[in-house]
Amino acid sequence: MRILGIESSCDETAAAVVDDGHLVRSSVVASQMSTHGKYGGVVPELASREHLRAIVPVVREALEQSGSKLEDLAAIGATVGPGLVGSLLVGLTYAKSLCFARGIPLIGVNHIEGHIHSVILEARRSGTALDFPALALVVSGGHTHLFRMDEELHYSLLGKTRDDAAGEAFDKVAKLLGFGYPGGPVIDLLAPFGNPEAVRFTLAKMKGNTLDFSFSGLKTAVLRWVEQRDMQSEIAARQIMLRNRSAGAGPPTAAEWLALTPQRTLDLLASFQNAVIQELLKRAMAAAEDADARALIISGGVACNSGLRAAPRSARLPFPVYFPSPALSTDNAAMIAAAAFPKFARREFAGFDIKAQANLTLA
Repeated sequence: MRILGIESSCDETAAAVVDDGHLVRSSVVASQMSTHGKYGGVVPELASREHLRAIVPVVREALEQSGSKLEDLAAIGATVGPGLVGSLLVGLTYAKSLCFARGIPLIGVNHIEGHIHSVILEARRSGTALDFPALALVVSGGHTHLFRMDEELHYSLLGKTRDDAAGEAFDKVAKLLGFGYPGGPVIDLLAPFGNPEAVRFTLAKMKGNTLDFSFSGLKTAVLRWVEQRDMQSEIAARQIMLRNRSAGAGPPTAAEWLALTPQRTLDLLASFQNAVIQELLKRAMAAAEDADARALIISGGVACNSGLRAAPRSARLPFPVYFPSPALSTDNAAMIAAAAFPKFARREFAGFDIKAQANLTLA
């Protein structure tokens, strides 16, 4: 059974063809990083326009790479939310038009659920069976959610961020220090050159639901640390390098960043990243103990972070921890197609009146 997935929730236009819920025939992603980088974040109106330009060629390329035609598809899965409503509308509307033209089912997929299924897809591909109950920690630029999964497609929300998402905190700290956007990859690149214990950050103490997350205070602590030191000249030097860099040159290398980054700033980056990782794992471990979890899934864009991927190994956890491969950690359409398969099996099809929902919840 072959499903086409379409993803356009934020700033990446993606399409993928997946067979039987695990065999990725193609996965195409058109990034808008160069469009939004100069503004230090995603501009919703520009994102929508870029999706309009990219959606047709991206879907066409995904079909061509997979050797498929529209008549070969059993269904089309498209992201319904959460995300930027203008961006969501582009992918969802195009999916509706294809389904209407070919008379095939439309399946609406929650973007967060897609991130969880990026791990399930690769587990199935390797012949690994996930044990339930499992925990799913979805960590990205827009989301930091912790779910209990008693079975596939059955979720209970245990905790979420009360302010900034973890990936958002990475981006804001990087922007503050002159590293540009997106900030997560830069911090991950430079953190190994610093001392993660050099700057002591206090983890958030949550009132009410102790499994909720908060990164706003950590971000503010970094700001205060910077304000207390004369760092404007080094920040300006990094900003100038980014402005002078040609559009096709790609991001600066580690050597280029290191030439403009004193050791104290490297220590700050390492300490900040370590604090975020400890915040994430502290809540996940507390939830795992309460839920008697047999597995932990960590997915989303921040799951690419090398420090986060290494942390569970050093902690010697009593259950397996699953990460998606880097290509399936960031926004992609293979995860959307994978999440559509169990819905297809249950005949959970969407009508053409389905709407994009910017604040769609999973549980």
